[in-house]
Amino acid sequence: MLPSIYEKIRLVSRNMRNAARTDANQAVIVAALRAIGCKVYYSKLPLDLIVSGGRLGKQNLLMECKLPGEKLNRSQEEFTSGWPGAWVVVHHEQEAIEAVLGDILK
Repeated sequence: MLPSIYEKIRLVSRNMRNAARTDANQAVIVAALRAIGCKVYYSKLPLDLIVSGGRLGKQNLLMECKLPGEKLNRSQEEFTSGWPGAWVVVHHEQEAIEAVLGDILK
């Protein structure tokens, strides 16, 4: 059975709210990373950002931006459990800067 128009509108609305919430958090984090010389690319999936340059040199760091109290979702948990490279979850710009400086890499 196909979803009704109301279900589609509700889904789009929910996705827009999530995108707006993410953008508010990510914009500050991305600006802070760029201010310390990093290159930052939006990837969204499987994690929000790919960060390189600055103190990272040619290393890449996958970064997931979450609001305080939020955790990785199931697909992100599955991805990170098998990912051999560096990744980190950050909630604000200070955590992002610390990750680049090597203080909280997982």
